[in-house]
Amino acid sequence: MTDNSTDIAVVGFAHAPHVPETFGTTNGVEMLVPCFQQLYADLGITKSDIDFWCSGSSDYLAGRAFSFISAVDAIGAVPPINESHVEMDAAWALYEAFVKLRSGQAQTALVYGFGKSSAGTLRQVLTMQLDPYTVTPLWPDSHAIAGLQARAGLAAGRWTERDMAAVAAGPDGDLESLLATPYVADPLRAHDIAPVTDGAAAIVLAVGERAKELCERPAWITGMAHRIDTPMLGARDLSVSPSTAAAAQAVTGGDTTGFDIAELHAPFSHQQLILAEAIGLKPGTRVNPSGGALVANPMFAAGLERIGFAARAIMAGSANRALAHATSGPALQQNLVTVLEGTR
Repeated sequence: MTDNSTDIAVVGFAHAPHVPETFGTTNGVEMLVPCFQQLYADLGITKSDIDFWCSGSSDYLAGRAFSFISAVDAIGAVPPINESHVEMDAAWALYEAFVKLRSGQAQTALVYGFGKSSAGTLRQVLTMQLDPYTVTPLWPDSHAIAGLQARAGLAAGRWTERDMAAVAAGPDGDLESLLATPYVADPLRAHDIAPVTDGAAAIVLAVGERAKELCERPAWITGMAHRIDTPMLGARDLSVSPSTAAAAQAVTGGDTTGFDIAELHAPFSHQQLILAEAIGLKPGTRVNPSGGALVANPMFAAGLERIGFAARAIMAGSANRALAHATSGPALQQNLVTVLEGTR
């Protein structure tokens, strides 16, 4: 970016506790209010300092029409706000806010996402994102779809079950113990599958000098792109992710060296392997130091959290260049890649 007046940075990040179940409503208000209050306190601002609000959630997950309207109660009625919403992970709401700020229509934005996955049977709710004519009537749940994807990669020799277990175990895990556990959806075991998580997250973006006023070390967004593969599962090779590769190419120009960390939104262990290859991550990059979606996967906030955790590392000074990824749809159908840097 050459015009400093439209450089945009993450200046604040907050998320709700990652829990398997909450007892509030499905509109996210109880989870969002503390997130907003933390951001106000951290940045020394009030609601009046936010020019634009944008959220990500799902009416299917909430089980109610226009659930995002109810969630606006977390913001408050006065003063009036400029607000928008996307029916998908809030990482895409951040993209909308990024465009809003780049166009000069706002100087600050607060982006948030929420999901109460425990309100229903998540793996069945996610069936509703499949083709409504040819696939949804068969009711393959998300575990079955991911199992087909994992099996495709195994059959093609792209990875092994030990590789999958290594992703879940981390550097100090006991692979043999994991591999001895039973299948949940062959070839997936429990450790290969993200836990059901209720949660919410929020990020504040700011432009240029305003970002410097709000944050000592802003996490500058130097690139952001998203691409889409066909939703027809039989029309693509599930063991690779062309849309992730294209999005990464758009923001890095093919140079994936120099990333201190990469936060990858992989709800299943084998998907982290697909993403790392598609992006072209180098061995020196730490992948998912936050634990990633396999530790906590709040629907419609997990992708935004990847950007938030990457930005937090930069703001804290533990990283200078980071890559964040978010996914939406079945079997890595839609993918967004963001590059953040501590200097510009």
